[in-house]
Amino acid sequence: MGRDELQHASDQHLLAEIGRRNGLAFDVLYNRYWKDVFNIAYKRVHNMDMAQDVAQDVFVQLWSREKDTPIENLPGYLRIATRNGVFRQLEKERRYEDLPEDSDDLRSHGLADGQVLYKEFHAAFEALINTLPPQQKLIFQLRFQEGRSTQEIAEQLDISVKTVRNQMGRALSTLRESLIVLQIAIILTMK
Repeated sequence: MGRDELQHASDQHLLAEIGRRNGLAFDVLYNRYWKDVFNIAYKRVHNMDMAQDVAQDVFVQLWSREKDTPIENLPGYLRIATRNGVFRQLEKERRYEDLPEDSDDLRSHGLADGQVLYKEFHAAFEALINTLPPQQKLIFQLRFQEGRSTQEIAEQLDISVKTVRNQMGRALSTLRESLIVLQIAIILTMK
């Protein structure tokens, strides 16, 4: 089936073709619904980069999903997948919180030695970052210390956006586990 025929095919037919790994059918479906998926995500997050990441993930999931369960209503499926993607993306963002710029936040909790605690926490955090594999460390620094978007990082490092996301996810997972211990230590120190 050629591209012209696929342009006029139903969603169900395109999904069946995608199940047979027809890349042209996927392209048609992607072009048909990408803007809608992006708009749904953008209305929730009000951030273009994040909305693009969510839209990309929705279509990656559509391509790689198990074909055993048919999709009866594709627009409805995409709305729900986008909503869930937004929730996952927001959860990822919440897992990483910036360190305070100075020790004033720590002093506001009644700590006379807030500056010392801040320096110790910052040094421990930097040590954790230094334990990451080189590519994860670089991607983490570009994203959170230089504020680069996923797309910018991918272009700078000449890797795919998906690779950036995967490496960032692994880095955040590793750091999150270690930071929980640091956070508990700070909370106990504040009491």
